[in-house]
Amino acid sequence: MSATLDTPHELEALAQVRNAAQSVGLTYAGGVSPQLAWRLFDSGQAVLVDVRSAEERKFVGYVAGSVHVPWATGTSLTRNPRFVRELELKVSKQQPVLLLCRSGKRSVLAAEAAAKAGLHNVFNVLEGFEGEINDQQQRGSSDGWRFHGLPWAQD
Repeated sequence: MSATLDTPHELEALAQVRNAAQSVGLTYAGGVSPQLAWRLFDSGQAVLVDVRSAEERKFVGYVAGSVHVPWATGTSLTRNPRFVRELELKVSKQQPVLLLCRSGKRSVLAAEAAAKAGLHNVFNVLEGFEGEINDQQQRGSSDGWRFHGLPWAQD
């Protein structure tokens, strides 16, 4: 983990995200950019939780050191009924939790469920790991964790 983080600046950014989320009525703490998520995770100030399926992590890639709690499982993406319980076992309620999925959509649903269960320090990583799909039905050409060149690994 890197120690080069400007702590007050990053924590201030999270506070701004939380305030913006509250002002628009989000039930969870808000959305952070992939770059801010990486800085928080890399510095040890936040836990990065990958909510994609095990298959997505294996075949598409993952962020080394991230925690895996699938929102949905299998190739049919069947909703994981134990998601919140599994998340609570793997994260601290005090530390910021950053949820990462493929495009930033499933992680919103996961953040909403976590907030409803009393985890109020949960943020969505905007754009997801692969980003939004383009006109050619491909991901990763304009946004997402990998598009921004952030660290990731693949088996």
